[in-house]
This record gives sequence, C-alpha cells and structure tokens, in this order.
Amino acid sequence: MSHKMTRRGLIAGSIAGAAGIMGLEERILLAAMQESGDPNKAKAPHPQTANMPTGKIGKLDIGRLIIGGNLIGGWAHSRDLIYVSKLFKAYNTEEKIFQTLALAEQHGINTILLAESLLGIVNKYKKTTGGKIQTIIDFKPNENNPAAGIDKVIDNGADTIYIHGASGDNLVKRNRIDVIQKTVEYIQKKGMPAGIGCHSYYVLDQCRDVKIEPDYWVKTFHHDKYWSAHPKDKREPFSVDVKQSDDHNEIHDNMFCLEPEETIDFFKTEKKPWIAFKTLAAGSIPPKNGFTYAFENGADVITVGMFDFQIAEDARVACDVLAKTKERQRQWYA
Repeated sequence: MSHKMTRRGLIAGSIAGAAGIMGLEERILLAAMQESGDPNKAKAPHPQTANMPTGKIGKLDIGRLIIGGNLIGGWAHSRDLIYVSKLFKAYNTEEKIFQTLALAEQHGINTILLAESLLGIVNKYKKTTGGKIQTIIDFKPNENNPAAGIDKVIDNGADTIYIHGASGDNLVKRNRIDVIQKTVEYIQKKGMPAGIGCHSYYVLDQCRDVKIEPDYWVKTFHHDKYWSAHPKDKREPFSVDVKQSDDHNEIHDNMFCLEPEETIDFFKTEKKPWIAFKTLAAGSIPPKNGFTYAFENGADVITVGMFDFQIAEDARVACDVLAKTKERQRQWYA
C-alpha cells in the first residue's frame, strides 16, 4: 500500500517523533499543525464566528475583533529579527491579501484598521471580489494645515479616520495638541467619525483636559507579563516607536503600552468607544490571554494583526472570550 506524504505531514511527523526532546517553540508548532489539519482544505467558518458580536462607532457596525494592516504593510515589530518585515511583505502578495481579507469576512471580521497607503489594495479587493470589509484609516496630520489630505482619504473610500498613534504621541509631547483638536474637528465636520490614536496614556489625559471630543479612541493595550517586556523603572514616556535602545532592559520595539494600569483607570470613566490595538504585544502574548485581558479591562473592540492561517482560530477565541466575559467593570460603549 502506498501512502502520499505531504511536506507538511513529514514535518509534523518528524516533530511528533521527537516529542520527548521538544522545546517550547516546537510544541507550539506541533499543536498548531495538528489543530489546523490539511491546509489545502478550506475550513467552513465556525458557527460562532459567523455571528461575531458588533458594536457601534457612529453609524458603523464594527465587529469586536478587527484585523490590523501591519502584517500586510510589512511592519513586523520583530524586535531584533531584522529579516521579518521583508518576510511579511514577501508572503503577503496581492493574491494572499485578497485571500486573507475574504477569510476575515467569512469569519465575522468586518473591518480592517490600516495605513492610508494601504487603502488602495483594500479598494481593489472590494472591487474585484465584491467584498464589503470596512476601513479605519490612520492619518498623520500636517501640523501647518491639519485638514490637508483628509478630503483625499474620504474620497478614496475610508469609512472612518483617526489620528495615527505615533502622531498623537508626538503632537502631545511637543505641545501641539491644537493640531489634534483641529484634525478631529475637521473630520467630524465632513460627517465622519473621528478618532484619536496613541501609545501613551498621557495623550488620553491631556486631550481630556482640554476637552477634545473624539468619537472614539485607538489606544494600545496589553499587559507586561511576557519575556521581552522591559522593567517598569526603565519605561520612558513617549518612547514607543521612537527609541530603540541597545540595552536589553530598555525599549527596543518590544512594548507598546507602557502604562496599562493608568489606561485601565482612564477608561473606567470614559464613555467613548475604545479600540485597543497591540493587544498581543506584536505576537508576544497568546490570543486567549491577550483578548481576555483587553475585554475584561474595558476595551470595546480589539485590533489584531493576523495572517490568513490565524484568522479562524483568532475569531473563534475572540467569540469564546466575549461569551465568557461576565465580570467586566466598564460597560460597553460601542
């Protein structure tokens, strides 16, 4: 009797045969391969994920799990692995991007958060396939003319616009919070929900102090219980996406929410929707752990970068976590 052995099967068999000497990474790989089965057989959406819970931002119905665009754009946040961004770009061809977005929609993920530069590929996907995925676009304001460029993004089909997280940090750090206010007001004037993005808790605090009223917030949120998180006494305000220290005890593309406790406290009294991003610390926290932490501590929606092969499982985990989230102190604001 002949047996057809795929490359995937050979790898899985080899790993399983060495089970007694497997390290953590090999055990994770084997579990993932056994869970996913034959990659050439399309999986039907889990019945639960087809009914992904949604919330409202303006007039938009947005699933509580949305897909992030960094993996498509090649922004890996891979610490000191210098080849990973190129690997992401090589993997995510136009065909693969279309497949990924289609899978997301099949599993109840109806929105993608991404850079303005990637809006074109999403529009092409929708035109080519008939997809309906919604877009949340991050926008980097022009300090001298905050309204410049917004009309173009709207005309290109964005469903909502928010101020890019690093831009929000930078503007507050340099006392240009007026640019944030003017940008938010102009987006709202155009009849679109406007958001403020940030990595730093201080952006939330200072925007509230001057009574800026966004329609929603886009704030990083994850805990620090993972190996590459650096010590609290070495965390500098406004250092995310800016500083890359050679000291292992300082920031190096390894943390994105430096003040999780302060962030939780802020949103306890905030009644605007909160989209939490970097909820897995760019792949350092397992989905069940990160999703639970985010939803139990007040996030209304979470954004997660996902490859095509991660979508079904992440959607299932999100729905399961949402169904079991009973002790949430903050009510849902989306």
